[in-house]
Amino acid sequence: MAPPQPAAPSGATIYQVAERAGVSIATVSRTFAGSGSVAPRTREAVLAAAQELRYVPAAAARALAVRRSRALGVVLPHIDGPYYAQLLVGFELAASRLGLSVVLHLVSPADTRAESVRDLLGRVDGVAFMARSGVDDAAVARVAAVRPTVTVARRRLAGADAFFAQNLRTARELTAHLIAHGRRRIGFVGIAEDDADLGLRHRGHLEALQEAGLAPAAHLEAEPVEEAGHAVADRLLAGRGLAGLDALVCGNDELAIPLVARLSAAGVRVGEDLAVTGWDDTLTARYLTPSLTTVRHDVAALGGLAARRLAARIDGAPVQEPVVVDSSLVLRSSCGCPAPTPRPPAVLPAGTVTTTEEIS
Repeated sequence: MAPPQPAAPSGATIYQVAERAGVSIATVSRTFAGSGSVAPRTREAVLAAAQELRYVPAAAARALAVRRSRALGVVLPHIDGPYYAQLLVGFELAASRLGLSVVLHLVSPADTRAESVRDLLGRVDGVAFMARSGVDDAAVARVAAVRPTVTVARRRLAGADAFFAQNLRTARELTAHLIAHGRRRIGFVGIAEDDADLGLRHRGHLEALQEAGLAPAAHLEAEPVEEAGHAVADRLLAGRGLAGLDALVCGNDELAIPLVARLSAAGVRVGEDLAVTGWDDTLTARYLTPSLTTVRHDVAALGGLAARRLAARIDGAPVQEPVVVDSSLVLRSSCGCPAPTPRPPAVLPAGTVTTTEEIS
């Protein structure tokens, strides 16, 4: 194998990658084409050399140089549930208004392939990484070194613009509201990744407890998906060491809604025996029985902001400070508040079109 060499700047050639990996340029080409004829050890050596040299395959480099694709890449873990759907709608609407197309790439948290977004780079001018996926921070940073990159609801990284909803302050307010209701044994449901949305919500929850002189009652680790909400409800109903809880702060509505539905069906008086809160104010939260106390923020606007910023980065704008979209409590019955008075739908003149204004 060739002796180590200092890393080349972005724009390294296939010849440099081949020399660094100690293989032929044909082997490098086959590796990036996804050929099964390349031995795993050789493939790893080529990818490691490409990473060190910040090498971009030729087709991708040409696209970057001339902005030929006029496309924005979006990496999502899935599009199930309202949160990711709204993010994507907001992003696509903003991109469309700018005359850009969107290439969607799904990478689930279970997908640990380091090269999972490599092929995407040859088809887009920039990439937006939305929330949790199998693309870890190191891989996102490598993309940011060679492509305009933005992140939404995940850790801020050097070289990438970051967008968040307000989590920390609002999470403190939410837990403080439960404490004001007299709740003292309050648990948190969800994962707590540093600097990601759910992690910040967990931190705000803990800060409110500390300020009130209360200890955390429980932390139920759960992925932010519907199935996990059912599993948490089953665990509570089975009484697995969780007796005495009087409130649960759920990381999102996808956890809270199935939890409330299953507990209510089992005879638990949600809002009285146990308070439950969510986050995202999805449509179902309003019509659940009891209706769900949650947090509202404009998810579609968050996606639109990310798309417009990514387009600006492609046009040469520098990385800016993180952008935070505000959020607010929506108080309903599941926390013990009185049921809100139903409001009749607004009657609009015939032909009226309503739109959701994006934050600018």
